[in-house]
Amino acid sequence: MGLRSDTPSTGSSIPVIEPPANTQNGPSESVDLLAPSAARFGLAGMEDPQRLRVSDWLFRSHQASVLWLLVRIWLGYQWINAGYQKIWGSERSAFWFGSGAGVKGFATAGVAGSTAGKGTGASYGWWAGFLHNFVIPNSAWIAKFISLAEILVGLAILLGFFTGAAAAAGLSLNLVYMFTGSAGVNPMYGILSVLLVLAWRNAGWFGLDPIALPAWRRLRLRAIDPAPTPGTAPKAVLVR
Repeated sequence: MGLRSDTPSTGSSIPVIEPPANTQNGPSESVDLLAPSAARFGLAGMEDPQRLRVSDWLFRSHQASVLWLLVRIWLGYQWINAGYQKIWGSERSAFWFGSGAGVKGFATAGVAGSTAGKGTGASYGWWAGFLHNFVIPNSAWIAKFISLAEILVGLAILLGFFTGAAAAAGLSLNLVYMFTGSAGVNPMYGILSVLLVLAWRNAGWFGLDPIALPAWRRLRLRAIDPAPTPGTAPKAVLVR
């Protein structure tokens, strides 16, 4: 590349940049210098998982969907089984058919533990107040709601139907149980639910998400900017 001085008829000298000489034997290739670098935006190696960062591979790639499928099968079954036991299984007399005796006893123990200060119940006074003033008086319908919610959360996670939202709903139930003073399996469920929420893009790839998520996006776009019906004239807008 060099500078060449051309002298037009006006007598002024205008420097002109010459293109670089083609030193290749083959045809010259045009290079778009303004094109964004794929590596700069983390897009390099999308076809090669070995070149991806670990987080990109886990939460975006289709190869990792197999791992999330295993997590979904295990976690979904656990939620379904928990709800099943409350409606038809060993816990039905304390939840679905027992006027919420299981929920009432669980909330009462949380309030009592918080009052005693033993660290076995609700750790926060405002949560103990919520249990005392809302959960205990409404334990009958709350027990049925929890039973159905656990089954629905498990089915949605297992089928990969809005996996991220279903995992977030399950995480909410885990937080309610842990706030009341019960650990048990809730920490493990909570950790897996957080991972599924982060992997909402690919966690349900082997499921219903490839159908449900695009349909949801189309509905949102129609709600934001509905297309006019063919054959109808646009409505006049009065401007004051």
